[in-house]
Amino acid sequence: MAEIVIRNLRKEFGAFTAVKGSSFTIRDGEFFMLLGPSGCGKTTTLRMIAGLELPTSGEILIDGEDVSMRPASQRDIAMVFQMFALYPHMNVRKNISYPLISQGVPKAEVQAKVAEVARILGITDILDKPVGGLSGGDRQRVALGRAIVRKPKAFMMDEPLGALDAEFREHMSEELRALHDRMGATTVYVTHDQLEAMQMGDKIVVMNHGVVEQFGTPQDIYDHPATMFVADFIGSPSMNFLRFDGSVSRGDRTVTLGDTAIALPELQDEASPRPLALGVRPEHVTLSDTAPYRGIILATEYLGTTQIVTLATPNGTIKARAPAARPAHIGDAVGLDLRSPTLALFDAGTGRALATAANAGVHHG
Repeated sequence: MAEIVIRNLRKEFGAFTAVKGSSFTIRDGEFFMLLGPSGCGKTTTLRMIAGLELPTSGEILIDGEDVSMRPASQRDIAMVFQMFALYPHMNVRKNISYPLISQGVPKAEVQAKVAEVARILGITDILDKPVGGLSGGDRQRVALGRAIVRKPKAFMMDEPLGALDAEFREHMSEELRALHDRMGATTVYVTHDQLEAMQMGDKIVVMNHGVVEQFGTPQDIYDHPATMFVADFIGSPSMNFLRFDGSVSRGDRTVTLGDTAIALPELQDEASPRPLALGVRPEHVTLSDTAPYRGIILATEYLGTTQIVTLATPNGTIKARAPAARPAHIGDAVGLDLRSPTLALFDAGTGRALATAANAGVHHG
């Protein structure tokens, strides 16, 4: 397997720049997610790592070797696509064995490797069936089998579960992660689904408009978003933003919303008077009868054990995740306790985080 290092990677298509100076490292054996909305540059980045696109500038190192300008055939990378890309005129066994046969691997070794892969993927019973009659899940397993049978340095997966229905997609995501753990393979996986990225990934790169907004573990990105885009993109429901005009300096430890003084973490930077935004996750907003900061209930969404309550406040709309048994009626005025271990403060103009914390609290005054 392999460590992959990306340095100042850039890709231009005429006047359009798809990837703008990305840099990050994929450790040997990591399940690494490239996450972002459509058009953010994540698939272009994957294709450059695989050698299907050549970068305009920058470096791609695999196992310490610069492969930036090498074609895909010289990188020892296996690709798995959303649309499977199987050979319809071949059965399952021939589809899986094709990469080995094309490399001239002896027949006995091909048979042994195909049998091993089929056992790992649980498809031994369909080896002699045509691929055209298989379910979407089985065809995805065959595509995975063809990729892993030759044990490449790394796997590139471009939204491989995108064509599956929601229930089976969740099942296959568990299978993919378990397969990764058994093989210890370096895997680079493109998705627009933040839940998929959070559940499966060891590390995540969040991209937007060709720029890497943040790089880190799922928990780091969730608890300490570097920008408002990341805070909004990660989480369901996403982070709330309470907007206000003000200024903060390194000595400040609170901001004030109405009559509520909210404790801040240590500031990473200062902000002169400008629009600011206090970020708080819905699960860290508590409906309270006594809190002085108030909101008016606009809507409720029942989710079984919990409910999502949407409220209007003087600083914008906010969502709270509350127990389902907690009374919440449209039009009611309720207090909002923002005591949270993951409060964040952003410059609302640039979107950049001024502070994120694990120990922020709320003081009423």
